[in-house]
Amino acid sequence: MILKVLGSAAGGGFPQWNCSCNNCAGVRNGTLRTEARAQTQIAFSPAPGAWVLVAASPDLRTQILAHRELWPSPENPGRSPIVAVYLLSADVDVVMGLLHLREFQSFAIFSTGGVRRIACEENSLFRILERATPRVIWHELSLGQTTSFCLPECQEASPVFRYTAISLGGRYPDYSDEVRHQSASADEANAGLVIEQTGRKIFIAPSLSGESSTWREHAVSADVALVDGTFWSDKELVATGRTQKTARDMGHLPLSGSDGLLARYPQEARGRKILIHINNTNPILDENSVEHKAVLEAGFEIAYDGLTIEL
Repeated sequence: MILKVLGSAAGGGFPQWNCSCNNCAGVRNGTLRTEARAQTQIAFSPAPGAWVLVAASPDLRTQILAHRELWPSPENPGRSPIVAVYLLSADVDVVMGLLHLREFQSFAIFSTGGVRRIACEENSLFRILERATPRVIWHELSLGQTTSFCLPECQEASPVFRYTAISLGGRYPDYSDEVRHQSASADEANAGLVIEQTGRKIFIAPSLSGESSTWREHAVSADVALVDGTFWSDKELVATGRTQKTARDMGHLPLSGSDGLLARYPQEARGRKILIHINNTNPILDENSVEHKAVLEAGFEIAYDGLTIEL
């Protein structure tokens, strides 16, 4: 299996279009030792000529253009090798890129029932996906249930990989109808994804609220874990004066502090642990910062656009 990080920043990317914080200003004028980043997008190839997306970021079109393996092949010029998309939440940064995939190609979408209802019933824009022949098919992720995935054209073949969705806590996005929030299962608002193939395991959790500790057992057994690196501190955004919401209010466990991700990450985990979904205000983006050094010393890697891992 090949795993690629097409984008590693949180919503708005880095630099963010309307921000002139030290990080954003520094990357624009070249005074910060760092790299620009697109919004978080993960892709993996479970078999030659087939790719699966985890999320559909607003930057998806340019991310596809930047990676030749996601282009249509000369042998099949009317079809991308993208066969499926996993949506772990209904956040704008997770679902908006589906609109880039509207060009008459069928593929599978996997999400919890709560996420599907928000996308399909509250947002008529996404009905444009229905014009493909055959239509795009939504599959429901049953939390805690391990399921086998076969490539669409090879339904009689052996499973290509197995996947399991787990609830990570958190909440539905603010744009969604409040009445729906009250009637929907909170467990389905934000999921983590476990991918298993030939004895290797990937754990993907770009949004860890810290409300549940179930994720720890999957982090321990994963060969590669891509986990929430959004904020360094709980009041990081409050300090900018742009909001009164803390990291935890927004469904993200901050990295620092006695109850932060660095402290809570299981010490017995031996696989690669990689921070992703990094907000533009996070000081770990500055490669000369003490925070950047701290996460490296704790054994974490910091995701960057184009990171490729072969398992």
